Amino acid sequence: MLIKCQAKGEKRMTNIKDKLLDRSNVDEYIKISGLYKTFQTKDCSLQVLKGIDLTVRKGEIFGIIGFSGAGKSTLIRCINRLEEPDSGSIKIGGVDILKLSKKELLEKRKKIGMIFQTFNLFEAKNVYRNIAYPLEISGVSKSEIKNRVLKTAELVGLSDKLKAYPGGLSGGQKQRVGIARALITKPDVLLCDEATSALDPKTTLQILDLLKDINKSTGITILMITHELDAIRYSCERMAVLEDAQIIEVGRVRDIFNNPLSRTGSLFARVYTEFQQIPELENGAGI
Repeated sequence: MLIKCQAKGEKRMTNIKDKLLDRSNVDEYIKISGLYKTFQTKDCSLQVLKGIDLTVRKGEIFGIIGFSGAGKSTLIRCINRLEEPDSGSIKIGGVDILKLSKKELLEKRKKIGMIFQTFNLFEAKNVYRNIAYPLEISGVSKSEIKNRVLKTAELVGLSDKLKAYPGGLSGGQKQRVGIARALITKPDVLLCDEATSALDPKTTLQILDLLKDINKSTGITILMITHELDAIRYSCERMAVLEDAQIIEVGRVRDIFNNPLSRTGSLFARVYTEFQQIPELENGAGI
């Protein structure tokens, strides 16, 4: 009887440990530790990331905000190694992508989608071919490509635009093509580099709604960098503030806006609040 009780106890402890490990994988799905990056110029060295530590939970939309030159774009481009960091680690699902070989990295990138501020579309290819491009260069069969393009186009609301060319699309439609192209490989992570900065407010709202819907329907983890406070407040539950190449504040969006602890966070919150609440700023009164 004692042996049976001990066995049951050991099994129970094993189950608890397994659950804790699973919880860790969820809470630290993307884990960035001690990340440094320096750009060499003709006259000097410019350190653009200074020991970045950050964790992102699986399935969340996480925002990173900061002023121009804070290091936002460099940070997000390090996550898929479009930029090579000097040192540190970037783990996605427990895999340190900085330790992957070129071949392994190419495979891992298929699970890391990215959308850009400038859309980065092929002007000479129609919408269908733009969306299909990542699958075409991976040698996927034409029948599989067609199946996935049609499904992805429907997901982003482009089913009626597959024969159109980028030159005939609005900014919002171009960004939807970029989102579809990023999703076509069925990624686990979607990186958004100022994805709405070039769009008007109405279109920005439509794109943010689309990203939120995709997040809910697929469970994809979305990392969004932006200087647009409305985009962060509307889309994210948690955020980080990047200042002078360092993460200086991390927490719930509501808490940071209500009680910012950093200079950058305070300035963003103050500007946002003033422009939302002061009627004298309407009708060009600030000019």
